[in-house]
Amino acid sequence: MKILVTGGAGYIGSHVVKALLESKKHEIVVIDNLCKGSKKAIDALKTVGEFEFIDMSLEDVLRLEELFKTHKFEAIIHFAAFIEVFESTVKPLKYYLNNTSNAINLITLANKYGVKNFVFSSTAATYGEPDTAQVSETSPQNPINAYGRSKLMTEWVLKDVALANKNFRYAILRYFNVAGASSDGLLGQNYPNATHLIKVATQTISGRRDKMSIFGDDYDTKDGTCIRDYIHIEDLADAHIYALDYIKENDSEIFNVGYGKGYSVKEVIDAAKEVGGDFRVEISDRRDGDPACLIANSDKLRKLTGWSPKRDDIKLIISSALKWEENIKE
Repeated sequence: MKILVTGGAGYIGSHVVKALLESKKHEIVVIDNLCKGSKKAIDALKTVGEFEFIDMSLEDVLRLEELFKTHKFEAIIHFAAFIEVFESTVKPLKYYLNNTSNAINLITLANKYGVKNFVFSSTAATYGEPDTAQVSETSPQNPINAYGRSKLMTEWVLKDVALANKNFRYAILRYFNVAGASSDGLLGQNYPNATHLIKVATQTISGRRDKMSIFGDDYDTKDGTCIRDYIHIEDLADAHIYALDYIKENDSEIFNVGYGKGYSVKEVIDAAKEVGGDFRVEISDRRDGDPACLIANSDKLRKLTGWSPKRDDIKLIISSALKWEENIKE
């Protein structure tokens, strides 16, 4: 297939491009405006296989349409989003413009030029504060921040477009907490000013930060800190390949992507200390927009696509992230 990957220089996007290149089955075009993505990731991917990279924003609709005229894409895998929950609460328009409006630009052109398969990078943030410890794809969606709402709105657009165009199929992947780095050390998280817990912990271990914070220890959880379902980046990347293969032959579908187990912030920090040694941690105020607990029920993904995680180990996830930090520190 000829596949367009948007945001392919970013953390998750680059790992998915790597998996696609390693499969040696597809022709890949990557677009990214590098506002969050990394040119280093693109250079690293060029050692894996051949692909076309274009520095482009989804806001540039005229240039984007020229790309669709030039290439007959059979599938799109769409990342290219802002992802910081707290920032979305203070700059909501930034999130609606990029995560929703720009996605609509892309979906519009996909329909105009007959692209049949669309894999969308969504988020567990669309569930908001669930009433149950574990959520399935049919759990109520009540996002509590602009990030989650911007993604949910794009889900709605995809669903309505697919209802109107029977030749258009989507796979919506609702991620839980993604962490770690590629097992060969080639790729990792380069996201500037990262706020992800495991990234921050490994930066602290490696000396890039002198301390880290726990944002709130008074949640209604077993130790007062937020609980999340952490998934290794390579397992997540594999899920995109399985989802794409699924919708090529089946109807549109929505999948949770996680391991189905939760770790509290304190548990992750304790595991990080076991992996890399002690470091300084302080308690800070809660951040706006953080739900207390989010854990995936990903049974549907496993059952329908055959996806099976290979790296379900919190210490393995942390070790791969730490190896990446130490490599980029050199």
